[in-house]
Amino acid sequence: MTTIYTSDTGRHAIEARYRAHLDAWPVPHDELRVPTGAGETFVLACGPTDAPPLVLLHGSGANTSAWRGDITDWSTRYRVYAVDLPGEPGFSAPIRLPLDSDAPARWLTDVLDGLGLDTVDLVGMSLGGWSALDFAVRRPGRVGNLVLLCPGGLGKHRYGWLLKGLALRLLGRYNVREAARVGLGLGDDPAVEAILDDVELTFSHFSPRTGRLPRFHPEQLSTVDIPVLIIVGENDVLFDSARTADLARAHLPHAEIQLLPGVGHAILGQTTTIRNFLRDNNPH
Repeated sequence: MTTIYTSDTGRHAIEARYRAHLDAWPVPHDELRVPTGAGETFVLACGPTDAPPLVLLHGSGANTSAWRGDITDWSTRYRVYAVDLPGEPGFSAPIRLPLDSDAPARWLTDVLDGLGLDTVDLVGMSLGGWSALDFAVRRPGRVGNLVLLCPGGLGKHRYGWLLKGLALRLLGRYNVREAARVGLGLGDDPAVEAILDDVELTFSHFSPRTGRLPRFHPEQLSTVDIPVLIIVGENDVLFDSARTADLARAHLPHAEIQLLPGVGHAILGQTTTIRNFLRDNNPH
């Protein structure tokens, strides 16, 4: 048993669900195992092999299957590399890298070098958004365009969702699914129930990272001299999205910010917006 799971049985259940998603992947793909200094990293690659590279980094408590709704669109124009972050419930090594160091950037450098990639477009959500921005700060020249969905490291952590969770507990309705619905800002739309199925299974058996993500200083942000698209939800209960938007406008030289009204931490339905941003800033 690894320390990121509560039991071997739970790990096998999560991996079986993940494997089912990969077996049902909507486009042809290759499954790659890339050796790095942080252990083996799992990468799912799809799209034309001679197309420009697009690298995807998922959020905490997730894996590459988070992109299955976007991949059909993006893989028509890009060679897409969806990467499982280490220490998360995917097929990469279960190691947790110290985020207050160069270790995450060294790991991603190893991944890109192992894939034979130099400069890439990079899309990240939540923890993956933090990782993508950290990489752009620490490895100038390796990222051409940067897309961040509900990223950590800018606006402060917010804890209102904990209070809502406690209220649910007092009402006798607290469980993993309801906590996830509150934390992600997902309503009762039947379309989100499949997402909650995965989240409920994962967080019943997986121990997520704890503590705050390191925050970026204005001096660091000012060095990111590339096009950046940041999409945040107005009602994000995990990060202060208004502050995220303000910091990005003030300190990222070439940032486009979209603050989505009525949206929480889960940023859905942005496939076309992201594709258009990448196309407009990197025409091929």
